[in-house]
Amino acid sequence: MPEAPRFHSQMRLLLRERVIETARELLCTEGWGAVNMSRVAKEVGVSRAALYKEVGTKRDLADLVIREELATFVVGISDSLAEHPDDVIAGLTAAVDFTLRTGSDNALLEAVLSGRSTANTELLPTLMTDPEPVLGRALDAVGAAVRARYELADLSEEELAARTEIVIRLTLSHLFQPLGPVERAVAQVAATLRALFAPVEAPAS
Repeated sequence: MPEAPRFHSQMRLLLRERVIETARELLCTEGWGAVNMSRVAKEVGVSRAALYKEVGTKRDLADLVIREELATFVVGISDSLAEHPDDVIAGLTAAVDFTLRTGSDNALLEAVLSGRSTANTELLPTLMTDPEPVLGRALDAVGAAVRARYELADLSEEELAARTEIVIRLTLSHLFQPLGPVERAVAQVAATLRALFAPVEAPAS
């Protein structure tokens, strides 16, 4: 009997993955305006009612797509921190560099941001102004990764969260509204990182 619930869960997971993949492909090739629940259901091969039951509304689908995309960034950020296990400034600088370079070549991000010049701006608030899913999840994931990797015992949870938020907000600003080369943006964020974390790293006198 336990096999049946497990099989059902696996099928639901496969369905959700297929839905996200389909919606992402439509977004990247035709824009978010081309994504509607009827079309996604047809592409995936399920009824519209089944799609609504599994995913929810189109806004819920947007959140799923963005969360999935963000997960790939979080993995890369964690890997960047791991390359500098004893230097939080170097680790976070590498993470910023990874984020900006990866973002500059990200098809989904390019498709969403290109909507600023058209009437298709529905996803922009989800990415740039709403606290979820991007900013809130990034704050939680990066803060936890930094704490786990570097400990930073001299910083309380509130202090670390505040410093991490500054870095993430600055990085997202460069990601969503780039004004120059990535190297310039990374240098700006790195200067902020030194101001935020160098006193923590300095040995006690």
